[in-house]
Amino acid sequence: MNEINQPIKILEEKIIVLLNKLKENHLDLVKSKDLQSSLVLENKILKDKILKLEVDNKSLKVANNLLGSSEGNSQTKTKINNLIKEVDYCIQQLSEMN
Repeated sequence: MNEINQPIKILEEKIIVLLNKLKENHLDLVKSKDLQSSLVLENKILKDKILKLEVDNKSLKVANNLLGSSEGNSQTKTKINNLIKEVDYCIQQLSEMN
């Protein structure tokens, strides 16, 4: 009778080991998903920060050019011309309303 129980006992031990590995894998998966979520959020925050810094950088370049820097004069002139066009368009729209 002991010979019959031995394979069953071995099988039970293997099943227990597999269940423990499954539990560990599940915990690892949950940790990985949490880490992924936090990294996705951090990535979004950093992308937003980069966009803000790029806008600030452009503004600083324009201000620097207005103060007399020769670098990027064409960019500043283009920006000023675009602003003038926008103001002209607004004035035109207001004139048409009257």
